[in-house]
Amino acid sequence: MAVGTKDLAPEQLRGLDDTKLADELKKAKEELFNLRFQSATGQLDNHGRLRAVKKDIARIYTEMRERELGIGSAPAAPQAPAKDEKKAEKKTAAKADKADKAEKVEKADKPEKADKAEKKAKKADKAQEADA
Repeated sequence: MAVGTKDLAPEQLRGLDDTKLADELKKAKEELFNLRFQSATGQLDNHGRLRAVKKDIARIYTEMRERELGIGSAPAAPQAPAKDEKKAEKKTAAKADKADKAEKVEKADKPEKADKAEKKAKKADKAQEADA
């Protein structure tokens, strides 16, 4: 059975990205420093905690080294939609708007209103193409 913090089990370390892993290492080193200081002054109640924190640090270093060697890999970070995807979303929204406008044109009672609606739709399309 592994001794150490339950939050720093190897499975959970593999789920952290590189920056969070470095943060955990920093926290563990600070805790080890504080525990050593308490031990030197005679204030340490739980001496087993020193061992557990050392093992946590070793686990973190092991995971970092595995990633460096390519044995392990950092979890894939959720990526923001690419510019192309954003453009595609805008285009689909524009097409939906165009379809709505076309329906309005068909429903228009007077041919004058239909012409005006078509012109507005064309202007809107040109404006969206200029933005993309």
